[in-house]
Amino acid sequence: MKYQLLFVFYFLMHSSTTIAQIPSTIFEESNGTKTPTYWEAIEWWQKIDAISGKVKLLQKGNTDANIPLHLVLVNNSGNFDIRQIKKSNQRIILINNGIHPGEPDGIDASILLVRDIVANKYQLPDNVVLAIIPVFNIGGSLNRSSFYRIDQDGPEAFGSRGNSQNLDLNRDFIKNDSRETRSFATIFHELDPDIFVDNHVSNGADYQHIITLLSSHHQKLSPAMGRYIRQSFEPDLYAAMQNKGYDLVPYVNHWSNKKVESGWNGFWDSPRYSTGYAALFHCFAFMTETHMLKPYTKRVNATYAFMQSLIAFASKNSREISDIRKQAKLETINESKFPIRFVHDTSSYDTILFKGFESTYKPSAVSGLPRLYYDTTQPFTKTIPYFNSFKSTGVIHKPSAYIIPQGWWKVIDLLKLNNINMTQLRNDTGIVVEYYKITGYSNSGGAYEGHHMNSHVQTVAKRIKLNFRKGDYYIPMNQSANRFLIEVLEPTTEDSYFAWNFFDPILNRKEGYAAYVFEDKAAKILEAYPYIQDSINIKKQNNPDFPKSSKELLDFIFERSPYYEPEHLRYPVYRVID
Repeated sequence: MKYQLLFVFYFLMHSSTTIAQIPSTIFEESNGTKTPTYWEAIEWWQKIDAISGKVKLLQKGNTDANIPLHLVLVNNSGNFDIRQIKKSNQRIILINNGIHPGEPDGIDASILLVRDIVANKYQLPDNVVLAIIPVFNIGGSLNRSSFYRIDQDGPEAFGSRGNSQNLDLNRDFIKNDSRETRSFATIFHELDPDIFVDNHVSNGADYQHIITLLSSHHQKLSPAMGRYIRQSFEPDLYAAMQNKGYDLVPYVNHWSNKKVESGWNGFWDSPRYSTGYAALFHCFAFMTETHMLKPYTKRVNATYAFMQSLIAFASKNSREISDIRKQAKLETINESKFPIRFVHDTSSYDTILFKGFESTYKPSAVSGLPRLYYDTTQPFTKTIPYFNSFKSTGVIHKPSAYIIPQGWWKVIDLLKLNNINMTQLRNDTGIVVEYYKITGYSNSGGAYEGHHMNSHVQTVAKRIKLNFRKGDYYIPMNQSANRFLIEVLEPTTEDSYFAWNFFDPILNRKEGYAAYVFEDKAAKILEAYPYIQDSINIKKQNNPDFPKSSKELLDFIFERSPYYEPEHLRYPVYRVID
């Protein structure tokens, strides 16, 4: 009995000392009016690492600010070897904060969550490991001001949306222009997280809800994961948040002057976004969107509650989540065709219980014209339509492999970054392949995140035997990353590497002719290749105005002659078809 009392006394003293050592938070010291600077946040994590065996602060790659990106691991066992964690029967939840530093709710909520875990105020289940990126966009966080996000209710000052290159990092997960997203990819594939959450703040309309949720859309996931997220995961999260006092609704994707109660379309998070990217690798991905017109304290508390809800679900359903992810990976390996280019299916919708405010129009004090106005003295609760169904407008039949010539090293480097299984040809080899000829596309013209977008891509598939060089890359389509490979390597997908300009050099002809010289050669070409003359005759029949100029006719002949460079408009990702 004496020894038991001594043990209890020692435990209480030890716990008391630990709690006394836990660093205070800027958020609580300021009564919820301030968020830490980047350096204050990292200093807090360094202190909590120093006093707790449950927390480890790691450096994981670089950023455009030339400051290391940090990753926090929280594990009751004190095991921080990621390889060992993945072999254990623990579910990994990856939490990303501060991708838009003007939306710092997750930065503070994560600090409070881990503070409570260390202080034994909240018990992290033994079968769950948290992996937390404390501040993702370091450059934006350092660019701190009280004047960003003019509509937002607190905190007093925060970072800017753009990173050190002024990139919006939540558009960079495919093109990887930033060091941040490159470091993220390394972290993501090392962890292979079961669940991912990216914490954000949004507006779009005024309503009563403090927090909304964007989930990976079930129609873009494998069948097993799609059924599970829609039938089990999401309903449980909504119920759990309801029990915590939060009326969670889907992300309010409403940005027009129409009344919000008329409903809105579900948000399609394509692979350029963090959640869209994570979903390509069979990770259950979510994005919280607290409402920026709500006080900062309420937003942080709601984000905290959601992360607790995720943890509870992951712990309770650990085996099922693991089994379903394994099934999804197997389904993707064996899938023979993949739907692409999803659009809204307006013939189908869900209904949600929405708590909004009556909206109307009144004269603008600035222009005198009618302006939208939400009357917060007139709240309402209504059942409204939520158009959250999508349908694909195309299908890609999986090749047995892709081949990419080694000269396209920028693309190859991105594939390596994403742990794609590929080998290099050991010898110069002739292989029969299918390739695409780009027959049409639209160029957005204006700049978008350091690029312009190629869209509405049209192709014609052709077969040819090509000689590939030793060192060219052979990418078998027998891997769980097949969905990712389809999305980035097929030119007609919305976020393909072609869409993001990595293959733009093929769009410009490199060889040409001098008209006064080619005139004589063109006549001889028509004699040598009668099929070209036949093509001219057919073109004239279908288009009486052809040719409008001698140059138009010479171009027509040149592009069908042996002198025309085959690389022009030939998409240099080749499909091996068994």
